[in-house]
Amino acid sequence: MNIVRRVGASPQARGSLSGDTCPDLVELENGDFVVVGTTTTDPAVDGWLRAHGGGIADHESAVIVPRDCVHAAVLDIAGRAFIGHGPSNTPTGGQP
Repeated sequence: MNIVRRVGASPQARGSLSGDTCPDLVELENGDFVVVGTTTTDPAVDGWLRAHGGGIADHESAVIVPRDCVHAAVLDIAGRAFIGHGPSNTPTGGQP
């Protein structure tokens, strides 16, 4: 499992004082992502997901990621796709 790059801004750039244990998002060479966040075992999360067609498998974890981390990642991914550096060379995410 090789990490290609951080997606979005670094924890320090988002205002982390230490940057050692902050939420983060990285892209793997196969195009998948690793999300670092606070693990939640709140049954309400699993309950909501199951009620809406999802759920958390035994081998999965639900993590809480701050909005600013996700926002920075979305801007990074959208910008890279738009300028031709992502899985798509079109601004519509690969749609012709």
